[in-house]
Amino acid sequence: MLERDIFIVLTDTGTLLTRMIRLYTKLPLNHVSIAFDESLSEVYSFGRKRPHNPFIGGFVREDFSSCLFRQSLCGVYRCKVSAEDYERMKKRIKQIEEQKHKYRYNFIGLFGVMFNKEIKREHAFFCSQFVATIMNECEEKLFNCSTYLIQPQHFMVSERLEMVYAGDLADYPKMRRGISQLKLSME
Repeated sequence: MLERDIFIVLTDTGTLLTRMIRLYTKLPLNHVSIAFDESLSEVYSFGRKRPHNPFIGGFVREDFSSCLFRQSLCGVYRCKVSAEDYERMKKRIKQIEEQKHKYRYNFIGLFGVMFNKEIKREHAFFCSQFVATIMNECEEKLFNCSTYLIQPQHFMVSERLEMVYAGDLADYPKMRRGISQLKLSME
């Protein structure tokens, strides 16, 4: 069976919302994204649609070279999935991306997590809920608990995920090499 790698990226952007979530979780990394390449150039999550406005959120294709992530700490985890599961996850993200105007950030769902209550909202996710939902598109689901209650630490302790990097996002070696190669090709 052909396997593919996907990458789960946990970050700390240092924003007000991240600091508030950290007060609850007591963890340094509280934003979760999913990437389909080792260089982290194809990354998706639910977060800010506008870097300077935390209240306008929804489905985003993230750019780790943007000012929002420039000073971020991160943990990068690899997960091996079948080629079929890889394509199934990408297809689901493409469906959401095509209708992204319908999707919102699930702020209310964050309160549900705090009180261990599932708050189901159509077309709304918070970041860890979105990534867990996408990963549960796999034949062998990553999470057996409700995606409405998924928190960043669930990714950190998953036996299916292997940590491949921890540190400053700007120093992630696979991403840096891609940036260096781009600079060289432009010279």
